[in-house]
Amino acid sequence: MIEILKAILFGIVEGITEWLPVSSTGHMIILDEFIKLDCTPEFLEMFLVVIQLGAIFAVVILFWDKIFPFQFRDQSKPVIEQDKIMLWLKIVVACIPAAVVGLLFDEVFEELFYHAIPVAVALIVFGVAFIVVERRNKGKKARVKTLKGITFPVALIIGFFQLIAAIFPGTSRSGATIVGALLIGVSRSVAAEFTFFLAIPVMFGASLLKIVKFGFHFTQVEAGVLIIGMLVAFVVSIFVIKFLMDYIKKHDFQIFGWYRIVLGILVIVLGLCNVITV
Repeated sequence: MIEILKAILFGIVEGITEWLPVSSTGHMIILDEFIKLDCTPEFLEMFLVVIQLGAIFAVVILFWDKIFPFQFRDQSKPVIEQDKIMLWLKIVVACIPAAVVGLLFDEVFEELFYHAIPVAVALIVFGVAFIVVERRNKGKKARVKTLKGITFPVALIIGFFQLIAAIFPGTSRSGATIVGALLIGVSRSVAAEFTFFLAIPVMFGASLLKIVKFGFHFTQVEAGVLIIGMLVAFVVSIFVIKFLMDYIKKHDFQIFGWYRIVLGILVIVLGLCNVITV
């Protein structure tokens, strides 16, 4: 029962931080410093990635009409919507940099950077980036105001920003891609939506790799912890995504930048005081 309660807490944190640009991986690493799951290191490594599938399913459900290219009308043959096919091609292009580098160097990056202090530094650096970019863009009109307006070169540029997050935990995949999109003139709402869609192939791929690496021999407790964590992440993500899309209609991302800076400083202080492992 204690492990299930821990899984619920991890699911809540994942559901909140996966979509807000504050780094879900960073928060999960920090949370693990205080609330240890009673599991093997191999299961924990897999769990911290695969739990994100719950959050991804929330995106699929909420944005189904925008991403599913096959529509059934009048009980006839499915109609293929070309604009959605093009959207998926752009998503694939944007995922190429992170996919290639991740497959080649994933274990190297985990060994080097999946620790509290590198996470804290990434939190602060991209927190500053959010504040600087939003102040730079104040009063400027976005050049890309719809998903159709995202061209293949724009998608590739956003993909390279996603690569930064693949290398440095604490950067935030959504944070990095949103900053990149804002820099090249994409509106906040479009940047957020495209970031959500990018997460679908990225996290499905990453989760598949982690599960294959771990194997399919789960104990009952491990299976329960993983399923509960994913379900909670799914439910929480539904509310958080809706909140974020409403929030950015009237506000910018600076508040998340300040939050990241404060959290990063707190992590460094806790590390220096030996409260958490650095």
